[in-house]
Amino acid sequence: MGIIKKSSMKEWLLTMIVAVFIIGTATYYILFFTPKNSLELYQAISFADNFEKAQKVMLEGYEANFDKEDYDYINRLDISPNRISQFTIFEYDEKTYMVMTTPGTERLQVLAVEELPKEIRDYFLGIDP
Repeated sequence: MGIIKKSSMKEWLLTMIVAVFIIGTATYYILFFTPKNSLELYQAISFADNFEKAQKVMLEGYEANFDKEDYDYINRLDISPNRISQFTIFEYDEKTYMVMTTPGTERLQVLAVEELPKEIRDYFLGIDP
């Protein structure tokens, strides 16, 4: 009876170690290898070795929204971005608000809130994510 207990205890311990390793690896990947804001997104795209690596930041199924021409333009050596901004859009039944937040900071802070004009609201409503 004691041998069975020791064996099942070892199996349980091994299972727990494997589970902690898998969860730890996934957490590490999410924390350190996925962009969390606009600045990290720009860096992930511009420092990628090739288009295929840059395209990995796209959500699965949405890869067609980022093409090689976009990648080539972002990575041109003769230009650099004038600024990197981060926006969130809140859509309601009759109004749309754009909130500008701080890129590259640990906690988001609001820089500006603007109600969008109807033409711009219609543009964003027409984008098919």
